[in-house]
Amino acid sequence: MPEQRSIVAAALGLHARAAAIFVRTVTDTGLPVTIRKPNGSAVDARSLLEVMSEDFGHGCEVLLEVAPDALPGPTSVSDVAAALRSLSAVLERPGLN
Repeated sequence: MPEQRSIVAAALGLHARAAAIFVRTVTDTGLPVTIRKPNGSAVDARSLLEVMSEDFGHGCEVLLEVAPDALPGPTSVSDVAAALRSLSAVLERPGLN
């Protein structure tokens, strides 16, 4: 399964504005990305409610993933990996708030 580890850099974590920006960016990829804490359950990263409910706070390590069987159409694993790296960069941007 393609995955990317990241650290949430936003001062308030993924709440309100930062979560909305992240979710919009995930949705723009067109991929069924999930987000979770290392030992937690995955939630749909395209859902603002699910992302905000998980309490991904400042400095929290998260895993971004896409299940191989959920890949849309002709999407390659390398394309997914690149998208996940891009999403990770969004999360690691301190000015996301």
